[in-house]
Amino acid sequence: MSTIEESATASATPKVSLRDIFTTFVRISVMSFGGSTAAWTYRAVVEDRKWMDNDAFVAGMTLSQVMPGANPVNVSLYVGQRLRGTIGALVGALGMITPAFAVVLVLAILYTGLSGYPLTHFLLLGIAAAGVGATFSMGAKVAARIERKLIRYVFAIIAFVAVGVLHWPTVPVVLVLVPLSILCAAMEK
Repeated sequence: MSTIEESATASATPKVSLRDIFTTFVRISVMSFGGSTAAWTYRAVVEDRKWMDNDAFVAGMTLSQVMPGANPVNVSLYVGQRLRGTIGALVGALGMITPAFAVVLVLAILYTGLSGYPLTHFLLLGIAAAGVGATFSMGAKVAARIERKLIRYVFAIIAFVAVGVLHWPTVPVVLVLVPLSILCAAMEK
């Protein structure tokens, strides 16, 4: 990368403190427990704090879903690295993991004592429905901002049918579709 490109990239990325990265991911982790982490992260990083634009976030989400590991942690690593390098990635991941770990321990203790009551299961269904709604909302916001091209729909439908309908393993489907989609995108330009 040339010096001009490096300075342009540096000026395009806001200088964010490690404390802000950590507290943001702590808040996301606590608020999104049980699902919809991508929706909360999108809202915090793109809409509220404007740490990155929609395209950079979508690229990070895509990368996070392809890489091994938990998607929320992968996204926190991506965002932290983009903002502050290796230490930012570490701080973002710790912010995402620490509260979730504590909440899981507390909930395990509570669930052990309350699992016999029907109200417990009713409340868990409501929490799950809220998570699905928030995830759908984020997907709709991102989809509305993506340039519409037929080839993108074709790849989305192929992936959905292969994994969602035919129940083919995700890794081989991704290993085939990613290079094909990159080739198609390169041919468009």
